[in-house]
Amino acid sequence: MVLQRIVKPKTQQGKRFLEKREPKLVENDKQAMFIKGGNTSSVVSQALKELYVLKKQNSVTYKRKNILRPFEDETPLEFFAKKTDASLFMFGSHNKKRPNNLVLGRFFDFHILDMIELGIDKFVSQAEFPGGKCPEGTKPCLMFAGETFEQDVEYQRLKNLLIDFFRGPVVSQVRLAGLEHVIMVTATEGKILIRNYRVLLKKSGSRTPRIELEEIGPSLDLTLRRVKLASDDLYKRSLKQPKTVKPRKKKNVSHDAFGSKLGNIHMQKQSLDKLQTRKMKGLKAQKRKSQSEARQSSAKRSKGVDT
Repeated sequence: MVLQRIVKPKTQQGKRFLEKREPKLVENDKQAMFIKGGNTSSVVSQALKELYVLKKQNSVTYKRKNILRPFEDETPLEFFAKKTDASLFMFGSHNKKRPNNLVLGRFFDFHILDMIELGIDKFVSQAEFPGGKCPEGTKPCLMFAGETFEQDVEYQRLKNLLIDFFRGPVVSQVRLAGLEHVIMVTATEGKILIRNYRVLLKKSGSRTPRIELEEIGPSLDLTLRRVKLASDDLYKRSLKQPKTVKPRKKKNVSHDAFGSKLGNIHMQKQSLDKLQTRKMKGLKAQKRKSQSEARQSSAKRSKGVDT
């Protein structure tokens, strides 16, 4: 017979550790794991290293080699996810059948939700691009181009996974000078192209600066290989939010296509005859003139009656 019991933490550090892992209304920023497989090429190792730098604030890297096969056995990845409290992972490997291989995935309740396997056709390191680099921890601006991201279900889920992976912390406002890093993802002719740019603000002679993009790397040309997606029911359950977090709908308030706020005001029926207008001297003079003309006309009519 197995007895289930709750073991309370004995130290304040253990208590804080457990509180950090408890479910919250607003979850922490998602943690990512970068894992090297049992056999990796120099291209895969360098790609993992530089992609880890882009997400260094919320990531952990495993420098030792781990013999894993994510599509055959998910248990080791789920163990690492529970150990590091991670929601995302990137696994790199290399073999004759699948050279220069990257696997991107995410977890739901410490179980695999989605996994997408990508092959690296071309990789250009940051060191090969001259010029400055963006500072670590910069929140990137993500841009996607290509009709495939809207038409194909697998590419739609890949787009969602890349947004989840690179978006960084959620912020309410971003200053113009803070937009320093742009990640451009393009889907064309069966390939996925990832480019990194640094935003340069140039003088334009007006208040709004002229913007130029300078490529800083890393640059990757990828090919979609194997895909393992969650069922529609599980995916919908992973997106469910508590009612307290959802914004309450305000009555009689709507927004147009440009984001302008529109409101409806309900008022009682008004009589336009009793409506108070602005008093002006010109209107008063015209009123006196009309009144005097009315008195003169009434006087003429009365004289005509007397005669």
